[in-house]
Amino acid sequence: MKILFIPISVVGGLIAGAVSRKVFDRIWALFDEEEPPDSKDRDIDWTKLAIAAVLQGAIFRLIKEVSDHYSRRAFYRTTGKWPGEKKPKPE
Repeated sequence: MKILFIPISVVGGLIAGAVSRKVFDRIWALFDEEEPPDSKDRDIDWTKLAIAAVLQGAIFRLIKEVSDHYSRRAFYRTTGKWPGEKKPKPE
């Protein structure tokens, strides 16, 4: 069943990436009128670059994890099999 879930996971990741980019752009616009800095630019504000990277990473991770979990729940409801671990392994 895990193999059947792989295409769903890939598509979900792509959608999560697109959604997280739009969310990041909207949140960044609340704090700064300029576009977020790009590491490819020669003259950038390092503080803004660091803040943008942390914010973008946190937003992407949150949306990806939520998307992945709900994709797994939908897969389980459809097939009756959970694609992954049922409980976290104890440490």
